[in-house]
Amino acid sequence: MFKRLLTFPAGRRAKWLVLIAWLVAIGGAMAADLPTKFSEAEDNESASFLPGDSESTKALEAVERLQGSEQVATVVVFHRAEGLTAADRRAIAQARERLNRIDYPQATDFGRPEYSQDGTTALLTNVIRTDGSSETILDPVDDYREALGTEEERDDGLQIKITGPAGLSADAISVFEGINTTLIMAAGSLVLLLLILIYRSPIFWMIPAIAIAFAELTSRSIGYGLTEIGVTVNGQTSSILSVLVLGAGTDYALLLVARYREELRRHADRHDAMRRALAGAGPAIVASGSTVGITLMALLLAKINGTSGLGPVGAMGIAVAMLSMLTLLPALLVIVGRVPFWPFIPHVGDQGVDTTHGLWRRIGERIARRPRPVWIGTVVALVVMALGLLNLSTDLTQANAFTSKVESIEGQELIAEAFPAGTSTPTEIVVRNPDRVQAVARSVSELDGVASVSPTGARGPDGVLLAATLTYDPFSTEAYDLIPRIREAARQGDPEALVGGQTAVERDVREAAAQDTRLLMPVTLVIVLTILIILLRSLVAPLLLVATVVVSFAAAMGASAVIYDVIFGFPGADASIPLYAFIFLVALGVDYNIFLMARVREESLRLGTRPGMLAGLAVTGGVITSAGIVLAGTFSVLAVLPLVFLVEIGFVVAFGVLLDTFVVRSVLVPALVLDIGPRVWWPSALARRSDATDKAGTAVEPARDQAAAAEAP
Repeated sequence: MFKRLLTFPAGRRAKWLVLIAWLVAIGGAMAADLPTKFSEAEDNESASFLPGDSESTKALEAVERLQGSEQVATVVVFHRAEGLTAADRRAIAQARERLNRIDYPQATDFGRPEYSQDGTTALLTNVIRTDGSSETILDPVDDYREALGTEEERDDGLQIKITGPAGLSADAISVFEGINTTLIMAAGSLVLLLLILIYRSPIFWMIPAIAIAFAELTSRSIGYGLTEIGVTVNGQTSSILSVLVLGAGTDYALLLVARYREELRRHADRHDAMRRALAGAGPAIVASGSTVGITLMALLLAKINGTSGLGPVGAMGIAVAMLSMLTLLPALLVIVGRVPFWPFIPHVGDQGVDTTHGLWRRIGERIARRPRPVWIGTVVALVVMALGLLNLSTDLTQANAFTSKVESIEGQELIAEAFPAGTSTPTEIVVRNPDRVQAVARSVSELDGVASVSPTGARGPDGVLLAATLTYDPFSTEAYDLIPRIREAARQGDPEALVGGQTAVERDVREAAAQDTRLLMPVTLVIVLTILIILLRSLVAPLLLVATVVVSFAAAMGASAVIYDVIFGFPGADASIPLYAFIFLVALGVDYNIFLMARVREESLRLGTRPGMLAGLAVTGGVITSAGIVLAGTFSVLAVLPLVFLVEIGFVVAFGVLLDTFVVRSVLVPALVLDIGPRVWWPSALARRSDATDKAGTAVEPARDQAAAAEAP
C-alpha cells in the first residue's frame, strides 16, 4: 500500500490528477490571499513570546487593566552637543505644535518639553494606546517622523530622533514588514543558481523551482491556519520557515532527480523510470522528512511562545516540502519527459554511477587504509573547534539587535548622555495593596541602578502602578540583571507586587530561553536516537551517529562563537541561538545520516559492512554533498537581513551543515564504520551475517549499483 501511494504520481493518468490537484489548491490559496494573511498575522511584540506563567506577563495583564488598554510611549529627542540654542527651543515648540496637529484618537497630545540639566537635550513624550496590531504603532510613528523631517531636510545641526517603546517597536515592525520579500528573493535566486550549476542545464532547474515555489506558497497558506488556532508566529519564525522549505525542498528534489536520471538510463518509458525512482528514493525521503519534522515538533515543549510556535510551523513546512517533491515534482518530470535535461539527456544504456571508481570511492578507499587514525584525528580537530564555546557570550540585547543603527537606538543613546538612561522606558511596578505604595517606592528607590520611582496615576482593583526609572540603558545586560533585585525589593514592601515593563520582559525571555535549552537538547537527542534505532535496527550505529552529530554541533557552535566576536564584531549571541542551532543541526545532521546509512545498510546486506560502507559512500557522496551545499546556501541568505539573530543563526547552520557534509558524513562516519566493522549493526542479525561475510573474504569490489538510491547530479 505504501509503495503504491509513493508511485502514484508516476501513472499515465495520475500525473495529470496530481498536477490539477496542486493547481486547484494553490489557486484557492491565492484567491483567499492566505500567504499575505500569514505575514499579517505575525506577532512581533516581545511580550507575546513569554510563557503565561512569567511575572512579566502577569504584570502586563495587570497594567493593561489599570490603564484600560496596552499603552506605549513615544519619546522625541532633541539634541545639540554644544547646548540647545534659543532658536532650537523655538523649533522644539513648533515641532510640538506640528505633532499635536496629527490626529490619532488612540494617541495623547505631546506634553511640554523636558530639558536636561546640561541643556543639551529635550524630550517630548506622548502615549499611544494599541490593540496589539502593528498599524496602531507604526502609522503614528511614521507620521511623526514625516512631520519632523529628516536632518538633511532641516540642515540646522539639531538632532531629532524618535525613540521610546513606540519608536523601538516601529523600527522592529518596519524591519519585519519587508523581511519575507527580501529573504525569498535572495534565497530563491541563490537556489536557482545552484540548481543550474548542479544540473548543468539551462532549463531543467525550472521544474524543481516550480515545485519548490508551490511548496512555499502552500506552507505559508497553511501557516495562516496555524495562527488562527493559536500558534504564535513572529518574523523570525516566518523567515526560518521559508529557508526550511527552500532548503529541504531542494534537497529532496536532488535525491529524487538523481535516482530518476539513473532509472532513465535503464528504462525507455519515463513512467516506469519514475515509478522505480519513487520506490527507491521515496522511502529515504519520507524517513528523512518525518525525522526532521518530529524533531522540530519537540519545540512545542518550549516555554517561549515564539520558539514553541516554530515547532509546528517548521514541521509543517518540512511536510509540505516533502509532499511537493514526492507528488508535484515527479508529475511534472514525467509530463515534460527527458528534454529538459538538455544538453545531458539520459538515454537507455548510458553510463551510470560506477561504485568502483569516482571521487567518493577514492576518498573511501583512502580512509579504509587507516580508519582509526582518520577518525581520531577528525574528532580531535572537531574538539579543538568546540573549544570556541568558551568564548560564547549571550549578551546580545534589544539595543544591539540590529546589524546597523536605527533611529530609536540612536535616540536612546542620546537620552543616556543627558538623562538617566532608563527615562524613555521605565520599569513598571504594580503594587497590589494601595496602602503599601510608599513602602514599595522607598524600598525600590534605594537600589543602586534605580534613579527614581514615581506614581503614574493609574490605579484600580488590580492595584497602583509605579514607574521606576533606571540609570542603566533599559535594554542592557546591567538593566536585565537588576530586575531580580527590583522584584525582591518590591516584595519587601508588598509581597504580591509585580514587576514588568520592557526590561523585565527581556529578562524573562532570556531566562525562559535558557530553560528551554536545558530541556530540549536532551529531549531532541532521545527522539533522534529512537528514530535511528528503529530505522537502522541497531544500537551501536545510532549511538555513534548521535555522538557525531553532537560533536559536529559543538564544533560548529564553537567556531561560530569566535567568528561572531572576531570577524563580525557582534557583542554576543542571542540567548536562543544555542537551542535553534542545536535543533537545526541535529535534525539536518540526522537527515544526511539517513541518506548515507540507509544505503550503507542496503549494501552491507549484499557485500558485508566494510565494502558496503565504500559502496554506500560512493553512491550517495555526490548527492549528499550537493544537498548540503544547497541547504547551507539557503541558510546563509539569512545574513542579508538586518537582524543580528538571523545573521547568527544563518551562519552557524550554514557552517554546521557544510562541516557535517564534508567532514562528519564524508570522513568521520565512514572511518568509524570501517574501523568497527560488522559490530556497528549489533544486535541485529546483520552484524553476524556481515561478520561472517567479511571474515570469509567474500566481499568483493561491488559492481555498478543496480538499485542506486541516488547519484551525484
